Amino acid sequence: MSVTALPETSVPGSMVDNRSWYQRNRLRVAPWLFLAPAIIFFTIYVIAPIFQSIWTSFFEWNGLNNADGTSSAKWIGLGNYVELLDDEDFYTSLYNNVLWLVLYLLAVPAGLFIALFLNQTVTGMRIYKSLFFFPFVISQVVVGLIFSWFYNPNFGIVGEVWRFFGAAPPSILGDEDLVTYGIIFAGLWPQIAYCMILYLTGLNNVSPDQVEAGRLDHAKGWKMLWYVILPQLKPATFIAVVVTVIGALRSFDMIAIMTQGGPYGSSNVLSYYMFEQALSEFGFRMGYGSAIATVLFFIMLFFISYFLWSMYQDEKR
Repeated sequence: MSVTALPETSVPGSMVDNRSWYQRNRLRVAPWLFLAPAIIFFTIYVIAPIFQSIWTSFFEWNGLNNADGTSSAKWIGLGNYVELLDDEDFYTSLYNNVLWLVLYLLAVPAGLFIALFLNQTVTGMRIYKSLFFFPFVISQVVVGLIFSWFYNPNFGIVGEVWRFFGAAPPSILGDEDLVTYGIIFAGLWPQIAYCMILYLTGLNNVSPDQVEAGRLDHAKGWKMLWYVILPQLKPATFIAVVVTVIGALRSFDMIAIMTQGGPYGSSNVLSYYMFEQALSEFGFRMGYGSAIATVLFFIMLFFISYFLWSMYQDEKR
């Protein structure tokens, strides 16, 4: 019995995908093409220097090469980190960073209450908003100079107020016990303005239906704020806290302008102490400065990782 072979079925030309690989996957490839320049620059100017700094922290190096072009860096392993454990200036800088972190977070509730005030419909409110917004648009360097003049005991506003009440004006930036608080207070001025802007944006997205429902349930004042408004401001609060924490940990500009770490290193923070050890006239100790930078990096990495984990958990819920 003969078996007749079935004719091969031909695939219609319209069913054959003759497009190139890019044409078939362009919806998945296009986002990466747009992100590629940013990723390349971020890798070259951020990621690579981080690992380079960590590697440099294991050397004793003044930043210069020998006359024959070879590196003068000397491998000392964990020597720089061991020295940090006995460095009183490092602990002073670390303590000041913690102080910055705790007091700087006052910008978040202060920005919230100012935003609640500015969110009302009152005559001249645009002028008030402009006045509160002003600190955010000026440079940190300018803020530092302004408050340096304010704190000057000879001609500053603080000195004039003290003399008005018949008291001797304090030298805030020259007092080891007051200088850090004075710089933090100066830094809070623009930071509060930034948090205020975030909350004003968040208040524009508050659902009026939920506010009305709260009023029907006799919620007003603090209860309305706590149970109705604040839950809807959670994204703005998250961003405000993240930015404020990072700003507190990397505080540099205000200290460089107002005190240069003085008096006697009492206002130093890790970022300025790193600069002082690595690049200033005090040392050119690139390895030791890199060790300080590495410690600061891992502190910031801890907080950033925690915030990202919290955001991920919120997204899962």
